[in-house]
Amino acid sequence: MVRGRLRGSPTSRLRRFLTDVVEHTPVLRVTALLIGLWLVFSIALYFAESRAGGSPIASIGAALYWGVAAFSTAGIADTPASGLGRLIGGTWIVVGSVIFFGAIVATITMYFMRPFQRPHRRIIDAVEYNLEQLDDLSGEEIDLLRHTIDALIDHVERLRDRDAGRTTKR
Repeated sequence: MVRGRLRGSPTSRLRRFLTDVVEHTPVLRVTALLIGLWLVFSIALYFAESRAGGSPIASIGAALYWGVAAFSTAGIADTPASGLGRLIGGTWIVVGSVIFFGAIVATITMYFMRPFQRPHRRIIDAVEYNLEQLDDLSGEEIDLLRHTIDALIDHVERLRDRDAGRTTKR
């Protein structure tokens, strides 16, 4: 029963992973920033290019597409016709690329560094992992796990008693 609950279906594990990423990394804030800047730069580019004759960016839709193509470094963005359009576009390429790729690196780094920042989570993860592996553990390993958990429970109870003593003194 415990093993089934801990492992879960692939969908529940994916949901738990995505929830963990959203709760513990800046992915939503950075995505919102990226979308906001994309809209601002795309609209600014459209207005700069709407005055230039023969510009390939003749609609808001084309400017939005250009904004995605430019910051993703796909190399398929048309070159703006006006000097102001090239300035806006070049700035967006640099800013958008830094935010986009920086967000990916920051999110991955924060996700994998989080257990090192929260040692109690490593303990819980180790216990959960071992519970999932109970069928594969030897009798000696199960005894070691039981002793470790007993020591952990004793330690938690001492901490709780210590904290309860502090709250009664206040």
